[in-house]
Amino acid sequence: MDKDLESTQQARDLLAKAKKAQEELSQFSQKEVDAVCAAIAEEGFKQAEFLARLAVEETQLGRVESKKIKNEFCTRNLWDAMREMKTCGIIGRDDKNLVYEIAEPMGTVAAIIPTTNPTSTAIYKIMIALKSRNTIVISPHPRAIKCIGESARVCTEAGLKAGLPQGSVGWMTAVTLEGTTELMRHRYTRVILSTGGEGIVKAAYSSGKPAYGVGPGNAPVYIERTADVRHAVSNIVESKLFDYGTVCASEQAVIVDQVIDKEAKEEFRRQKAYFVSPEEKKKMEPVCIKGDIMNPDVVGQSAAKIAKLCGFTVAEDTSVLIAELKAVGREEPLSREVLAPVLAYYVEPDWMSACERCLQVLRFGGMGHTLVIHSRDPQVIMEFALKKPAYRFCVNTPATFGAIGYTTRLFPSMSLGCGTSGGNISADNISPLNLINVKRLAFDVRDDAFAQTMKVSETLVSDFVPFEKREPGKPPPAPGASAAVGETILYNGRRRDVASL
Repeated sequence: MDKDLESTQQARDLLAKAKKAQEELSQFSQKEVDAVCAAIAEEGFKQAEFLARLAVEETQLGRVESKKIKNEFCTRNLWDAMREMKTCGIIGRDDKNLVYEIAEPMGTVAAIIPTTNPTSTAIYKIMIALKSRNTIVISPHPRAIKCIGESARVCTEAGLKAGLPQGSVGWMTAVTLEGTTELMRHRYTRVILSTGGEGIVKAAYSSGKPAYGVGPGNAPVYIERTADVRHAVSNIVESKLFDYGTVCASEQAVIVDQVIDKEAKEEFRRQKAYFVSPEEKKKMEPVCIKGDIMNPDVVGQSAAKIAKLCGFTVAEDTSVLIAELKAVGREEPLSREVLAPVLAYYVEPDWMSACERCLQVLRFGGMGHTLVIHSRDPQVIMEFALKKPAYRFCVNTPATFGAIGYTTRLFPSMSLGCGTSGGNISADNISPLNLINVKRLAFDVRDDAFAQTMKVSETLVSDFVPFEKREPGKPPPAPGASAAVGETILYNGRRRDVASL
C-alpha cells in the first residue's frame, strides 16, 4: 500500500477506536480515573531506564541518564502533582452564590510527539489526557517511532489492567505528513497537543481544531552582580549538559554584569566550559544554524562532537561551548536557539542594559517562553518579572529544571505555553485542567427560598450524583436532595455505591 494512504487509514482507524473508548471513559468516576493513572505512573517509572536507552539508541540524541530522569519526572513527579486534582464531576463549588463547576472531557486528543524528548513527552501527554477522561492518539516523530510506540505500549498495558477501555490510547506506526494531517483534521479529533518544530505547530493551528502549541525557547539567563556566581554557573552548566540541551527551556544566552565578568568566566572554565575563539565562532555559525533555523545534526550532541563537526577540537569532557557575542539578530547566528550545549555570552554594564539584552534575545526567538535570573536583589528580580515578556520566570535555578517544574512548584510539564506573545493560546505549563471543558450550573439567586433548598450540604458526597434511576420501591428524592454516602443507586446504568464515586 502507498505509505501516505496507509498512514491516513491508520489515523482514521485509531480515531474510530478512540471515539468508541471515549464513550465509556467519559463516564468514569474520579476514583476509576485515578486508579488508571496511578497504575501507568507506577509502571512507567519502573520502565524509565529501558525507555531512555531505547530513545537514545533510536534517535542518537541526548543522554540515557538524563532521559531516565525525564521519564521518572513524567511518571512519579507528574502523578504526585495531579493526584489530588479534581477532573470529574463537580470540580468547583460556590455555595454562597449557587454556582457549581462541572468537568466535561474535551474528547479525543491528537498528540504530536517530538524526537528531542520522545518517551517522556509521550508518557506525559497520555497521563494528562487520561486524567481528564480524554482518549488520545499519538503521531510520533518519524525518527522516534519505536521508542514512542513502546512508551505508549507500556502505558496502555498498565492502564488496561486498571480498567482503561480498549482503544483509549492509540499510536501510529506508519507516520507521514499526510497521515498526521488527517489525524489533526479528522472530525473525531477534538483538541491537539502539538510539540515539535515551528512547522508542525503551525500545521496544528491551521487544522481547524483547538490546539495547544509551544514556541521556541531561546531563554536568556542573567547573572546579576549580587548573585552567587559559582552557584549560578553551576546551574547553567548542569542545565545545558542535561540531555545535551534538548529541553526547549534550557538557557541559550548568558548575560553577565561587567563587574563579575572575570569571575564568571573563570568559573565557567573551572566547570570545563570552553570559550571559542573568533575563528572557531565563525566555523560554528554555519554548522549550528542552517539558514534561519538550528541544524538538527547538532541537536542533543556533546560539546566535543559539535566542535568536531565545526572543524576544531576540544577536550572530550568539555561541558559547554561558549561564544562571546556583541549583538542579537541575523548578524549573530548563535544568538538563535540551539538545543545543544552551546551558549551565547554577553557582558553588560548594569542591570538596565542587561534588561534590554534579555528583551532582544526573547524577541529574536523566545517570546513568552522562559527567562532566568540569578540575583540576591529582590528589587531587580521583581523589575524583571513585572516587565519581561516571558511566562516562566525562574530565580536562582537551572532553566531546564525550573521551567518544567522539577526544581520549582510549577506544574510538571513537557508542553510549555508561550501565551499570545509567543503565538500560543495558553501561557500555562499544560496540565489536565487545560483538557477539560467546564460546565457551570447557576441558579437564580433572587428566588431565595428555592435557592436555600438547592445548597449542597457538606455532609453529602462532594461530587453531586445525578439521580438517573432509583432503586425499585424507593421514593423520589426530596427537592434539593443529593444521594447520601452509603446509598446504592443506578449510576450510568451500573449499580454503584455512592461512596465509591
